[in-house]
Amino acid sequence: MPNAFSLLRNIALTAILVAIVPTGLSAGEVKFANIFSDHMVLQRDKRVPVWGWAGTGDTVAVTFAGQTKTAVAGDDGKWSVVLDPLKADANPQSMVAFLDGKITEIQDVLVGEVWLGSGQSNMAMTVARSLDLEKEKAAANLPTLRHFREASTASPTAQIDSTGTWEVCTPDTVGGFSATLYFCGRELHRELGVPVGLINSSVGGTPIESWIAGDAQLAEPALKADVEAAAQAYSKFDLAAAKTKHEDDLKRWQEQVRSAKKAGKKVPTKPRSTVDDRNRKGGPGGLFNGKISPLIPYAIRGVLWYQGEANSRDKANLYGAQLSLLVTDWRSRWNDEFPVAWVQLPNFDRDGQGWMEVRQQMLETLKLPKTGMAITTDVGDAKDIHPKNKQAVGKRLSMWALGTVYGKSVATSGPLPASHEVSGEKMNVSFSHTDAGLVAKDGELLGFELCGKDGVWHVANARIDDDEVVVTSDSVDAPVGVRYAWAANPVCNLYNGAGLPASPFRLSE
Repeated sequence: MPNAFSLLRNIALTAILVAIVPTGLSAGEVKFANIFSDHMVLQRDKRVPVWGWAGTGDTVAVTFAGQTKTAVAGDDGKWSVVLDPLKADANPQSMVAFLDGKITEIQDVLVGEVWLGSGQSNMAMTVARSLDLEKEKAAANLPTLRHFREASTASPTAQIDSTGTWEVCTPDTVGGFSATLYFCGRELHRELGVPVGLINSSVGGTPIESWIAGDAQLAEPALKADVEAAAQAYSKFDLAAAKTKHEDDLKRWQEQVRSAKKAGKKVPTKPRSTVDDRNRKGGPGGLFNGKISPLIPYAIRGVLWYQGEANSRDKANLYGAQLSLLVTDWRSRWNDEFPVAWVQLPNFDRDGQGWMEVRQQMLETLKLPKTGMAITTDVGDAKDIHPKNKQAVGKRLSMWALGTVYGKSVATSGPLPASHEVSGEKMNVSFSHTDAGLVAKDGELLGFELCGKDGVWHVANARIDDDEVVVTSDSVDAPVGVRYAWAANPVCNLYNGAGLPASPFRLSE
């Protein structure tokens, strides 16, 4: 097999996408990176990098909130300054770049809390597709809450500038905001009383490996072979043959539609284009290159991640290594150990073990510092992979942020398994995040299973004893493993006193 690095280079040579490089700058002209634009929100209480482009060797002065910083553009035309930490400010201000008597001005700039949201379709899903749209629109006159949708696409090479615009939250604009980000940000805005900026960089139907830089994946032993194989497959993809096949599939589908309508039967699903899928996902690291790299090092408070569905079909056991790498690599590139939280996969009818395995991997990744997880096994939709109750998802993410990032007195998670031990025929599981005590919601405690040395799982009896659950089964004399809510659409009811559900889990001796 060719060297993995050469494969990744081949992706760059064969891709039709090219780097976004600022062009057309006239002499003495200065440009900000696109993320720095009207209506933006800057992160408070942190150093704030600001960058853009000018002519090689030009000296650029940037002024904001009483500060003036200067920089000289390098050989590539890029300049960069760093503002000293700013205090939260809801009063609109201007940021100005000066060069040779010419100015470039950004208006209506606020200072507050900035969160980056990323992932696949459930992060991309808009307020317009969520519950109670008209009610939400009526309550969306929030001029100091803003949303930036990163509109760039996957790329074989790391891009240097983004595309998109900042929008002020109004009843007319909120429908296009990421629902998960908005409902989380709205709670933060309400509780903290400061402006909130939400950066949405997400693409539906995409795997986590598209969002992690290719070189970082190659350096991870557990992932190296898979990223090499993916790079090779990407570089060998026959675009012409794929287009021809899709055209033929569409013709057959159109005939099937006509026949189905004539017979009064259900219309078949329109065939997907493998070319569109390839372009949407990119090769290894393609979405990192196109949609994350251009944002670095914009100052943010933290990251919210909503993804995993696309990785639940194949090699779900790698998800923990991938999620851990995404967190550590993004932090490294930002040079900031910012907090990161993700949404655990919700209840949904899906066959196989992958859905549960991704949940387990998400749970285990909480070992990383400054991480959290919104548990959503009670707010999904068994028949819809895009549950509409994003209000609950955003609320739970905001509770984690308010409690762990901002020091508010609020429950931050549902119960998480802390330890377990065998006591004769019993398995005792202790929990953290019990918040006023464990609760079996609506009746007897359900969802627990035990297994013995034979590895066969049996439905178990379970009872709450303070911050522990005692699990037994008439079919298991000597338990070696216990699991809870181990089904894609589980029947389970363990909660804490704050009304948050327990995470599904699997534990063994």
